[in-house]
This record gives sequence, structure tokens and C-alpha cells, in this order.
Amino acid sequence: MKYLVPALATLLAAPLAFAQAATDYPTKPVTIVTPFAAGSGPDAVLRLVSDKLGKLWNQRVTIDNKPGGGGFIAIDAARRAQPDGYTLIQFDSEHLAALPHLYKSRNFVTLQHFDPVAALFRTPFFVAVSSESKWKSMSDLIAEAKAKPGQITYGSWGVGSPGHLGGQQLDALTGTQMNHAPYREVSQLYANVGTGEVPWAFASIPSSQGIYKAGKLKYLAVAAKKRVPQMPDVPTMAESGGPAELEVNSFVSLLAPKGVPDAVKKKINADVAKVIADPEIRARFDTFAFEPLDWSPEEIARQAEIKSKVYGELVRRGNIAWIEVTSRRPPSPLDSAPLQLSGT
Repeated sequence: MKYLVPALATLLAAPLAFAQAATDYPTKPVTIVTPFAAGSGPDAVLRLVSDKLGKLWNQRVTIDNKPGGGGFIAIDAARRAQPDGYTLIQFDSEHLAALPHLYKSRNFVTLQHFDPVAALFRTPFFVAVSSESKWKSMSDLIAEAKAKPGQITYGSWGVGSPGHLGGQQLDALTGTQMNHAPYREVSQLYANVGTGEVPWAFASIPSSQGIYKAGKLKYLAVAAKKRVPQMPDVPTMAESGGPAELEVNSFVSLLAPKGVPDAVKKKINADVAKVIADPEIRARFDTFAFEPLDWSPEEIARQAEIKSKVYGELVRRGNIAWIEVTSRRPPSPLDSAPLQLSGT
């Protein structure tokens, strides 16, 4: 009995210790690993957010850029960290929902290795074409794609990216067969769209605004159900003659290695929400047409599962793998099967 009392006291003290840890968190510097290169859009936003978090926490918040390897260089580094909340990782929808389908040999399922912690923002994608393009609407693009199966090409910033899978969705919903051309450099992609070398591509405002402002690009539509306030003259997909159910967007969030105490996750989530509500952050988000997100960890997981179902079906139908070449495979009997899409 004399050994039981101390043991019970230890067990009862554990929840209190976790609560105290959350109250004090953080007591040392925090590192946020990101698969995005320094200077990229997600990196720029993360640096703004981390600066505000550092001031709120009175601790240094360091950004550790580990681009390349399809995101797995960053993933492997973060996965080895202690699950204590002092190492976080920045993910977008592709890392959350597409990678497990694209890299099956790695046996990697994002939400089995990482816990969602806090959402940052969501960005819509526009259909960008050369300002000299004869296409005036999505109706024009789709009509020509139907008349010339396998002859229209769209570009993206990589195999399995939202720009790539968005094109796959458009094919599935309209019965078209377009070719995919993945690029290593985003700037080169939109430069080629501007010259007409690549007929079209999905584009976010920050990735294409330079060429757009130079008058070399125009947007046929935004792949969303509502117009974007920052681009009020650009019609929605449905208004431009495209499939109304097609929504192409990406959301960016912070995750932690599996096992971080719930109290710590809630603390980080609440503090990130405070930072995102800061007028300076909101102004920068507005410039890029980023939608600030105030999601719970459970909502991040739910949204990831929604996208995972869509992406998984698209990867299967398109026989997509990370070694995919730019040419489209021959049509498959699967292509005639109805595709069920669920938007965020």
C-alpha cells in the first residue's frame, strides 16, 4: 500500500503537468520546418506569422527551409523531432492530401505521422491565359479542347500539384483530354503562358501578378463558387461557362509530429488565430487574395480528408505518379465512370 500512494499521486499529477506545460509554452525557441523555398509565397507569409508569434511568445521562432524531394526532405526532418510542440511543419493541401497517393511506395499517410495544429490561409486559383489568347471564356477553352482531344496543353508547377490535379478535374468534368506539362520554375511557367507557348495554367495571384500587371496575362475565371473581392471583374467558373462544381484552391496549415499534448496544440492554435487577426497580417493576406482561416485541428483534418478523396480518385483515374512524363496516357475505361467531387 505504501508504494501505491506515490504511484497514484504521480498519475494524478500528470494531467496537471500537461496543463502547466501548455500554460508556460513556449519556454524555449520554436522551429517551423517548411518544404517551400525561401522567398516563395508560403515562405513569405510564414515569416510574417512567425515574427508575430515570436513577439507574442517572447521566444525566437526559426524558419527552417528544406525544399526538394517532393516535400519529403522537410517531412523526414520534422518527423524525427520530439512531439513536444517545439518543432512544427508547414503543409499545404498537396502535402496533406496528395502525397500519400502519389508516393505509395513510401507508405506515408500524413495524418498518421502528424497532427494538425493551426490553419493559416486558403488561396483560390485562376485560369490564366495569354492576354493575346483568342479564348474569352471557359466556354471557348472547353469547346476547343473537345474539338482537339489530346492537342491542348496546360502547365503546372509540378506533378500532383493543385494546378495539375485541377486540370485533371476539368478533364473529368468536361469530357476533355488535355496534356499536362509540369515545370520546375513557377516564373518560367507563367512566362510561357504569357507568350502563348503554354495555352493555359491555373495560377494564384502572388505567383502570376507580375506578368499579369505587365499586361501579358489575363484570367478567364476563378475556380470558385464566388468571385474574389480583389479581382471583382473575373467571373466564377460557372459564370465563364465552366463546370460549376470545379473548385481549385489550396490551404496552408501548421502540423506537429504525432503525439503533441492536446493542451499544447490548443495553445498554438489559439495564438496563431490571434496573429492572423492582426491588421498587418490581414492586409498582406488581402494583397494576395488569401483567405484567413480560423480552423480547429479537427477541421483541418476534415478538410484534408475531403481533398484526399478527390485527389486519390484523380491520381487513380489519371494513373499519375511522381515520375509522370508530360504526355497524357491513352484513355482508360475508368474515364467514363462518374466522378464525385466534394469542395471545401
